[in-house]
Amino acid sequence: MTKSSPTPVERLRVGVAGVGYLGRIHAKIYAQMPDVELVGVADVDEAAAREVAAQHGCAAYRDAGDLLGKVDAVSIVVPTVFHREVAAPFLAAGVHMLMEKPLAPTVAEAQVIVAQAEAAGVIFQVGHLERFNAGIMALSEHCRNPRFIEVHRLGPFVERATDVDVVTDLMIHDIDIVLSLVNSSIRSIAANGARVITDHVDIANARIEFENGAVANFTASRVSNKRLRRIRVFGDRHYYGLNYIDQTLEVTQAIPEEAGSKWPKLVTETVNITPRPPLDTELRFFVDSVRSGTPPLVTGRVALEALRVAHQVQENISRCQT
Repeated sequence: MTKSSPTPVERLRVGVAGVGYLGRIHAKIYAQMPDVELVGVADVDEAAAREVAAQHGCAAYRDAGDLLGKVDAVSIVVPTVFHREVAAPFLAAGVHMLMEKPLAPTVAEAQVIVAQAEAAGVIFQVGHLERFNAGIMALSEHCRNPRFIEVHRLGPFVERATDVDVVTDLMIHDIDIVLSLVNSSIRSIAANGARVITDHVDIANARIEFENGAVANFTASRVSNKRLRRIRVFGDRHYYGLNYIDQTLEVTQAIPEEAGSKWPKLVTETVNITPRPPLDTELRFFVDSVRSGTPPLVTGRVALEALRVAHQVQENISRCQT
């Protein structure tokens, strides 16, 4: 008897709405996935859409709506202010969606988007990229009952995402991560910040206290001379230090010494992690969620809570500036 060949997996038809800096990378990653067909890309900059389409052998459109009826899933990578407008027709048509963060300029608008996605019954994943950092995924597995968290996310100015402030551009990543690590409601938020280059706050600090006693301190800057992305998590007899950039996680533990010793010994180990491009992992998770029907790692509700807290930080900063 001749052994039959395995049935090939049907390719998922995907489109990308918005081919700026990040949208171009979405298109490239989808085009390289063997089980995905990049059907087309869309952008109001027709020349940019045609350029990306030519690189990946797909169709180019000026209007994202032209992808409707041709795709099973779509990445929404347009400026935040256009998220609701661009996403609505796709959600109404039952198209699965990955939407880049932040969800929307306001919490109220984000609530509308999430409600539309839930009503449509689609897979709706939000692009909180750092959740898919291999180091963060390892930290989430190891960390239990954190008591104090300190995060620094600093970088030089780039002419990107200047339609939002540093809180919803950068700090929101770490807000989302901290909320996932600390299983408690928030007691209080204190924050301050300053405008340096743009008309929005470019550097900010926030302190969040949780009902269970945990405390998190955040510093975010998009006007620093050097790039630093690091999170430190302190727990009972444990300390975790993660460098986001090289995805290295160090764990320091207090180990009891031999009998007769007064103090435990501090031992630091580096967790064996295979670094992976977080966006590749994020899009792979999205495609797999669509195929399996399982909820994504970062749902609309999860992203909505991160946005809600980010706006509370913004409100605290505004009060300090008046």
